[in-house]
Amino acid sequence: MADEKAARLKDEGNKALQEGNTTKAIECYTEAILIEPTNHVFYSNRSAAYAKDGKYEQALEDAKKCVEIKPEWAKGYSRLGTALFFLKQYEAAEKAFEAGLKLEPNNAQLKAGLEEVQSKFAETTVGNPFRNPNLYAMLHANPKTREYLNQPDFVQILEQLKQNPNALNSGLLQDPRIIQTLGILIGVNMPDPEQESYEPPAKQEKPEKKEKEEKEEKPEKMETDSELDDNKKQALAEKELGNAAYKKKDFETAHQHYDKAKELDPTNITFYTNNAAVFFEERKFEECLKECETAVQVGRENKADYIQIAKAFARMGNTYFKQEKYEDALKYYQKSITEHRSPDIAKKCQQVEKLIKEKEREAYIDPVKAVEEKEKGNKLFKKGDFPNALKCYNEAIKRNPGDAKLYSNRAATYQKLAAFELAQKDCDECIRLDPTFVKGYTRKGGVLFALKKYIDARSAYEKALELDPNNKEARDGLNAILTSARAPTDPDEIRRRAMADPEVQSILSDPGMKIIIEQMQDNPQAIQEHLKNPEILKKIQKLMEVGILQMR
Repeated sequence: MADEKAARLKDEGNKALQEGNTTKAIECYTEAILIEPTNHVFYSNRSAAYAKDGKYEQALEDAKKCVEIKPEWAKGYSRLGTALFFLKQYEAAEKAFEAGLKLEPNNAQLKAGLEEVQSKFAETTVGNPFRNPNLYAMLHANPKTREYLNQPDFVQILEQLKQNPNALNSGLLQDPRIIQTLGILIGVNMPDPEQESYEPPAKQEKPEKKEKEEKEEKPEKMETDSELDDNKKQALAEKELGNAAYKKKDFETAHQHYDKAKELDPTNITFYTNNAAVFFEERKFEECLKECETAVQVGRENKADYIQIAKAFARMGNTYFKQEKYEDALKYYQKSITEHRSPDIAKKCQQVEKLIKEKEREAYIDPVKAVEEKEKGNKLFKKGDFPNALKCYNEAIKRNPGDAKLYSNRAATYQKLAAFELAQKDCDECIRLDPTFVKGYTRKGGVLFALKKYIDARSAYEKALELDPNNKEARDGLNAILTSARAPTDPDEIRRRAMADPEVQSILSDPGMKIIIEQMQDNPQAIQEHLKNPEILKKIQKLMEVGILQMR
């Protein structure tokens, strides 16, 4: 019966996914997982839904779970590779697709995924030669660089450059090993380094360099190049003046310097993004957005570092966020992450997603429809159709999240589906919303009883009796606890009960409690001193309830 319900939920999720309703699809797959938590297909499908919804971290977690449950299923690796690809973890994605193809060599989806990853590798290699997928093979094949691979610091530098080629500007170009490596990767013959291993550039003889410079004669073309370099230098100087004016809040002057910098060097993306930052401070949001769009265009045309393009998109996201246009803000934050995954922008994405969901949640509230869904859920619950009853209660809570009774009803449904932790969570929310609602406490008592948390269950039932001294459900619950906690006479039965209760096992494995129990057996009077400690008292009460200890 449970298998049929889970399969039906999966089919509903598939249909919703085909219609583009990822939210509903995710809900259906989640409910199916609650019924069958070891079904790899449900995790695979939910991974696809998360990926389609742009929630790639969640898609990755489900894909990993799918592969963990059934590592011989090729499609799981397709999900895994796809999630990793969207997270720009291209090497890991490539390995995932290759692992799937080992299982199914002719799988078209896996082949397409692998080709896309390798194509992306080719794209990123253009801007960063250290991302060449054959990097280590090329270096190993060259006698000049093969020995470098045995040097841990060299390998560490390579991995750093794969992620951030701008690190070359931090002095790495003074390392002869890196110069040789760069030459091999871009196909240019470099002179042999003066030493077999890297030594700081301070040990190089400066007179040789000076003599070489004196012998060089610069042709007319070099003068033109020098002229262009001067323009760029002047442009950078204008940028610094603009930055200084920006810090002083002299925005008009800042614009003048940034505009001049753009005239001198129209290929530098930072002049546009800095100018956009001034517009942002002036709350001239339309101008800021246009300048950022130009920055992206300039960056693309001149092969700017992907981090700079990411900053332009992030600034557009900030601009839309400032205007409370959260959907647009999320769109550009996600574009920024696609270029470069910055932790700050990832956090902003999460923040905006929460704001969007909160706005949607508030707009969705409708107490009348909540009552309608609750009544539907009650009818389904009575028929024993708990998965569909759960869907109705979920909808009712979305429509009226402040109604305590809805959480009580959903807790009962979770309990029927053996999802006791979720049921307990709903009971706690029910009581938080309405501390005088007796049913919330009796429901919680039943859930805790099912979890064999007898002390907590008793507290819940006692609270219910404080509110309603004649409540039959609470009294019956307390009697059930006493019956379950009554000490059995058969020692094997005592042991069996203890082994079935994780809380008891935790107490019995505590070295301190072992000593206390031994003391109690040798000297019963010693218990009085231990009972002064609330933590020990609670543990002793637990052992008494399950019949392991008896007070005489």
